[in-house]
Amino acid sequence: MALFSRQPSDAELMAGIRAGGAQRRQSENKLYEKYAYLIADGTRKHRLDEEDCASAYSDTVLTIFDHIITGRFEGRSELKTYLYQIFTNKCVDFIRKKTTNRSSVHDALSLDDSLMQLPDVARSVVQQLIAQSDVDHLHRQLRDIGEKCRSMVLAWGEGYSDEEIAQTLGYNSAAVAKTSRLRCLEKLRERYRTDL
Repeated sequence: MALFSRQPSDAELMAGIRAGGAQRRQSENKLYEKYAYLIADGTRKHRLDEEDCASAYSDTVLTIFDHIITGRFEGRSELKTYLYQIFTNKCVDFIRKKTTNRSSVHDALSLDDSLMQLPDVARSVVQQLIAQSDVDHLHRQLRDIGEKCRSMVLAWGEGYSDEEIAQTLGYNSAAVAKTSRLRCLEKLRERYRTDL
């Protein structure tokens, strides 16, 4: 299939995503770009900052990809309508999470408060053990998500932009690198969820 010279229809994008391989990646990127304007829309309608809206949008697109591949999206509505509803729900989830986190700050004694009750030497040792345990756990999880994902997440964690990551790791564009990075972060999140 040749590169899209016009804006592809939703049916073409879904067929490309189901096809797999390079066609899938190309179609996923086109779908991501086609509805990316929702990020700005979300900042206006939901009063979230751009980063939170971009994160909600990326989560939405990953969900859409999964629903297309697994057949959960049955096409009873327009893809745009389906995507918009999921995006709205994810934005509302962000709002709830922020509101809940703010109100729960005062509810319980935090780990930091508990540590402050320890003598200085013990507190220092406990803090070092917690930090080392967190680092070791992260390294195990990164090792398990694969070398390419590991390299990408570490580069991103060190502050490299998607454009720099694309050039360094051989992706076609920053958009492709971003989509891949978001997939890798989702794999990492999933590993942490299953560890709990």
